Amino acid sequence: MSNEEENVQVVKNFFAAIGSGDEQALLALIDEGMEWNIPGEDWPLAGTHRGHAGVAAVLRKAAEEIETTYPKPPEFVAQGGRVLVVGVAIGKIKATNKTFKDHWVFDITVRNGKLTKIREYIDTQALAKASAGGVQ
Repeated sequence: MSNEEENVQVVKNFFAAIGSGDEQALLALIDEGMEWNIPGEDWPLAGTHRGHAGVAAVLRKAAEEIETTYPKPPEFVAQGGRVLVVGVAIGKIKATNKTFKDHWVFDITVRNGKLTKIREYIDTQALAKASAGGVQ
């Protein structure tokens, strides 16, 4: 297996751990210095989340605030230590009961078998509208 294939597998394992709610498996896949940037304003998950505690906190908040489904599996594209994950999410912000459709890309850096950085590229307008109860 190539280094790129190994990195894709680490990222797939990360997404599987999120999906199963296995916090221990998830934290084993991320570096303690991890930085996860979720862009936007006016919605619950926006901000930069650091380290094991930050990642665990944002995932707990996501479970409390948002219902999300993924209509098809994401696509994984790797080059060197970077893995791009391309997908779509359909969901609802629980506080407003408003739905959203979010086409997204995660730009993930993997070093020594651990995730060190995630930068999300998401439809911040759709998420902010759903969070604020605006018209979609």
